[in-house]
Amino acid sequence: MTRSPRRIALIGLGEVGQVLANDLHRAEGVELCAWDRLFPVVGSEPQQAAAARTFLAAASELAEAVRGSSLIICAVTAGECRTAAEEAAGALIPGTLYLDLNSVSPRTRTEAARAIESAGGRYVEAAVMSPIAPKRIASPIWLGGSHAREFLSIAKSLGFAGSAVYSDTLGAASAAKMCRSVIVKGMEALLAESLLTARRHGVEDVVLASLEDLFPVGDWRKLARYMISRSLQHGRRRAEEMREAARTVAESGFEPWMSEGIVARQEWAAGQTSALGAEALVDMLDEMLTRTPAPDPAPEAAAEPPREALLR
Repeated sequence: MTRSPRRIALIGLGEVGQVLANDLHRAEGVELCAWDRLFPVVGSEPQQAAAARTFLAAASELAEAVRGSSLIICAVTAGECRTAAEEAAGALIPGTLYLDLNSVSPRTRTEAARAIESAGGRYVEAAVMSPIAPKRIASPIWLGGSHAREFLSIAKSLGFAGSAVYSDTLGAASAAKMCRSVIVKGMEALLAESLLTARRHGVEDVVLASLEDLFPVGDWRKLARYMISRSLQHGRRRAEEMREAARTVAESGFEPWMSEGIVARQEWAAGQTSALGAEALVDMLDEMLTRTPAPDPAPEAAAEPPREALLR
């Protein structure tokens, strides 16, 4: 089988995959085929997204999407990164470019690359260094690995205007991404934990006001609602990413205490999606608090007898 020069396979049609599908469709002569493990699930978001995009061919299996493609773009979850690469390796044609957008540790990146390269594919590491929504396909993306430079011109022609070669060494861009994730996903977890506790005690206003002097970001209430909402909406995916961040920290010789705590808080947030409908921060917090009842107050300590009585 030969490769079609402008046939692109999208592995994963979640948030990132949908944005890329819409934007790549605008590139001249591009033929898009996609696969997502949730396609068979009627009513799932990927299944509905594929049905709504008539320009997109929905494959019944990963191998079907990969066969004949000149470029494979993988945007699954961090936990599926290596498995997706191994499956794609079994169907790709030697010489096929494999752009891996997943947020994973340098070691996981190396394992995925090994699978692709052993089948004759050309693996390109990609670290998305911002939320995908504002700039979409033009978001800042750091490329890495031995095939990054040859892919750059192709990337630009497809609309990846923010792409740049970070390093010829595989894993360097991923290390930067993982370290960034500890901060960004950590802020989401910190804001949720702090403000939920503050709201239960009725002190959220003074806590938010006190942050202005330390971090003058403008509207802390707006920022807090946005960051907490990202955890509610994508908590499971973020937890997988933070497991990879914890792995990165551990492989650097440090105990990933913070990263492991962020995993737990992100997983917890994924179960609070009912709060997403709240427009105001305080309403979002209140909805989350209704699902976590306050513990019973500790019993009051028995009063100590007067000192004079003890001296008798």
